[in-house]
Amino acid sequence: MAELRSVYMTFPDLDTAMSIAKHLVDEHLVACVNVVPRCVSVYRWEGQVRNEEEVVAFAKTTAERFDAVAARVNELHPFDVPCVVALDVAAGLPAYEKWVAQETAEG
Repeated sequence: MAELRSVYMTFPDLDTAMSIAKHLVDEHLVACVNVVPRCVSVYRWEGQVRNEEEVVAFAKTTAERFDAVAARVNELHPFDVPCVVALDVAAGLPAYEKWVAQETAEG
């Protein structure tokens, strides 16, 4: 069975998150993206502490496809340094793991 990854990402707004999510699914880079419409991020950027509203998304893919996912998000994302982080999936329902692997298969 393929090793699953959950990919944690943030976006500046819902439209950007939905557009990139659709690209990732359409291109079979991920099986699914859960978009969470509102969070507040506190972070330091260019020497200043900022407080911004963002959108969080979790995508389901395989370890094999993560580099392609990260590259594609980086291409499409408006931020200079987008948050794209792979989280290992310790276990999942076998049928779900199979579905993710099928949906992200190249070809």
